Amino acid sequence: MKILVVDDEKTLVKGIKFNLEHEGYEVETAEDGAEAIEKARAASFDLIVMDLMMPRTDGLEACRQIREFSGVPVIMLTARSEDTDKLIGFEYGADDYMTKPFNILELKARIRAILRRSAAQGGPGDEELTLDHITLNTAQRSAFVNGASTDLTAKEFDMMELLIRNRGRVYSRENLLNLVWGYEYPGDIRTVDVHVRRLREKLELDPANPKILLTKWGVGYYCKA
Repeated sequence: MKILVVDDEKTLVKGIKFNLEHEGYEVETAEDGAEAIEKARAASFDLIVMDLMMPRTDGLEACRQIREFSGVPVIMLTARSEDTDKLIGFEYGADDYMTKPFNILELKARIRAILRRSAAQGGPGDEELTLDHITLNTAQRSAFVNGASTDLTAKEFDMMELLIRNRGRVYSRENLLNLVWGYEYPGDIRTVDVHVRRLREKLELDPANPKILLTKWGVGYYCKA
């Protein structure tokens, strides 16, 4: 697995790189968002760990630009813990967040969880999930709307796969946080709302009037049966 670590704090980058290489990952580094975009265009990465505040191009803008050509999972690092910052990050395409200072063991655990989901494949004969005009290829982790490819982040894909496989079943925001993120997420449950809105924008024919990804008011979200 190949990981790109992006931060202008050289000591932090060195420490993360050392620990991830010790786990067997191939690690490349970048000092700012502009360099991260260049490297993400030039090579294929399985995951990006990127700081929020950096010179030249910050992490949010870098994530936004990377999302234009890649669905690679992104873990954002930030020295600020405000939920608003996290929600903005999810808007720009981040899959997960860690607040500095963080425990390197937790970072490695989150990386393993995301990479497991990214590498997961459906069983024989179950590689494609189709619901109306939406098709998910679980082996390639790719999504299509009326046959046209559309990029989903790792968490967006995981959420949509869960809902399509269990169409008609309503999941609360708390359940979705636990099932999709793979741990008791400490942030705001509005994270789920952000991801649902982005999924509707990418997959619904009329995002303002969704027909596939639906809301059960006061309960949660579900896909039509």
